[in-house]
Amino acid sequence: MDPSIFKAYDIRGIYPDQINEEGAWKIGCATARFLRSLLRGYERGRAKAQSLCVGRDMRTHSEGIAKALIKGMNSTGTNVIDVGLIDTPQMYFAINHFGTCGGVQVTASHNPAKYNGFKISGLQAKPISGDTGLKDIEYVASALLHTKGKSTGSVEKCDLTAEYKEHVLKFLKPKTKKMKMAVDASNGMAGKMVPAIFGDLQIEIVALNFEHAGKFKHSPDPLVEKNLSQLKTRVKKQRCDFGVCFDGDADRLIVIDEKANTVGCDLITALIAPFFLDKHPKSTIVYDVRSSRVVVEEIIKHGGTPRRERVGHTLIKKAMRDSHAVFGGELSGHFYYSDNYYADSAMITLVHLINILSRADAPLSKLIAPLRRYHNSGEVNFEVEDKQTKMDEFTRRYNDGQVDHLDGVTIGYKDWWFNCRPSNTEPLLRLNIEAKTKELLDEKLSEMSQQLGQPV
Repeated sequence: MDPSIFKAYDIRGIYPDQINEEGAWKIGCATARFLRSLLRGYERGRAKAQSLCVGRDMRTHSEGIAKALIKGMNSTGTNVIDVGLIDTPQMYFAINHFGTCGGVQVTASHNPAKYNGFKISGLQAKPISGDTGLKDIEYVASALLHTKGKSTGSVEKCDLTAEYKEHVLKFLKPKTKKMKMAVDASNGMAGKMVPAIFGDLQIEIVALNFEHAGKFKHSPDPLVEKNLSQLKTRVKKQRCDFGVCFDGDADRLIVIDEKANTVGCDLITALIAPFFLDKHPKSTIVYDVRSSRVVVEEIIKHGGTPRRERVGHTLIKKAMRDSHAVFGGELSGHFYYSDNYYADSAMITLVHLINILSRADAPLSKLIAPLRRYHNSGEVNFEVEDKQTKMDEFTRRYNDGQVDHLDGVTIGYKDWWFNCRPSNTEPLLRLNIEAKTKELLDEKLSEMSQQLGQPV
């Protein structure tokens, strides 16, 4: 088994060279053993506690990989609830709905069609990462010599669409305004879930790339600006109130305003935060280290407690639980909710966006305008072999600023700040800069790029 498929937060690789049915069986066997071993005495007695949920995305090889994964789980005597073709957040719902000890979503998220993989969750949909069990699963799976074993577990197929729809729409406020939204599903799972959840509302859906044909018309990564061009054209042409673009497994989304301008995910965090602070005064809201200063300012302005955290969904979810935060947002397009098991949900985020626009007397662009107080570079990647040495150089060069090492190095000044952090899996440094003026931003980006080389 190729050890490179085991990443910091999930398992991912090219099919069939790196990830295939044989590997899926072994990973299923190892995952079932590991997740059941975490159960405590009183949990073992619950009806579905020793069962696992399995779901999959729309990739052509996902069904075969899911079947092999389930057989591996069954070989350990573990019963499986097969919830079928779903978006990843529905897996978090399924685990909590049934009370299983965990579940696995077969998906490669925003990667190209030739990739596949596994997102593993434990009890209550807590994420399983390299620090919380993925290395243990890798060790057991790699030690298995064959994919033979008597299947003593059962498989129950279950369609949770109706229950999941009810869960998502319980966050929708009554008396929503009639509006038109453009949705680019990126030929991913949003193509199934958006009409299933929102199709009965008085919202006109302008659909793009809803088909599941085993290929993507554009890369299913909405963070890449060029992947939003089709959506932007449609928003302007059909005069939509806003647009959203989902990634492949529909756990992330990027928002476009009615003028076809991209709205940064940190600005969406700042836009949504007051809604939760009105409902839960003085509550904690979590954001990642790359987010604009406007996020902190808006949280404090509305009486909340900001908590800054490292990048990564497993880290944000832990921070949410540890601080009993009501809401969290990442620059990547993940948004987290305490009343959604502290898990992320793009569909619930879409509901909150509809709620905000329904009660506002202004279009989205005007709601966002006061939040565009700063200028930022976005995340710029540089190929660097000795990442720590470069970060140490920045620490010495800018040591007159406010320095912290929560995630890489972050250094702040009155008029600008930056975060430089290493990739977990590649020889890359990721740089984010924010400044009060465009001129200052350009100056600092040029200054720091001279030390890092050409962006990749």
